[in-house]
Amino acid sequence: MKHFSHNKSILKSKLKNKELSIGSWLTIPHQAVIEILSTAGFEWLTIDMEHSPISIESIMNLIGHIQGNGMQALVRVSKNEEVVIKRVLDAGADGVIVPMIRNKEEAKQAVDYVKYPPIGKRGVGLNRAQKYGTAFDTYQEWVKDEVVVIAQIEHIDAVNNLEDIFSVPGIDGIIVGPYDLSASMGYPGEYDRPDVQAALLKIDEVAKKLDKPLGFHVIDSGYQKTLEKINKGYSFLAFSLDFFFLGDKVREEMKLLKSKLS
Repeated sequence: MKHFSHNKSILKSKLKNKELSIGSWLTIPHQAVIEILSTAGFEWLTIDMEHSPISIESIMNLIGHIQGNGMQALVRVSKNEEVVIKRVLDAGADGVIVPMIRNKEEAKQAVDYVKYPPIGKRGVGLNRAQKYGTAFDTYQEWVKDEVVVIAQIEHIDAVNNLEDIFSVPGIDGIIVGPYDLSASMGYPGEYDRPDVQAALLKIDEVAKKLDKPLGFHVIDSGYQKTLEKINKGYSFLAFSLDFFFLGDKVREEMKLLKSKLS
């Protein structure tokens, strides 16, 4: 299991240098889905605990399959909460995406739950990440230097507090959640509205001013929207998700087939 060697995080380095890194989103908790996605060349997969039925019991297996297939394993945890963050990291995750970070205090709280004292407040336990008790010292060093913490920006309050969020030591980057951001402004899913677009533009401007990496979860399974974000300077990109890659392709091909039969 690759993670057991506590390797340097390629993603951490790319975030720091604002180099392009493309991953995707896992909502179907199955080894086959991970193996299929790995053939596309993604660098990382995010296991979604917030909006999928994936349980903590499945997490360790999924992380192992992601890492075993040459990708880094992130977990979008269900909330900014101590126990869930600690458990997914003890299971060997390379990092966490923490939803609904709205201000500096919440960003600091997320880092505290990830890092051991004296940097943070994470409780010490032994599991897969620590090689079942045989490599706590090396894991402790790895957490200090290599673990990835991403703040999900998905509320208008977060947009207004973005400079403060970026100022928190230990926050490696952000990822914009466009659905919830538009919902927080009263227009769920309507990200083409001028005021929602203005909020997205403000995120771009603040990140560029502070020389920080820009991240976005592009829902569309067509490559064009992801390419647009790359051309705008986004470097940490989640390209669609498992069920859209599957569903969009099958719907498109069945529609074409039926059109030839009529």
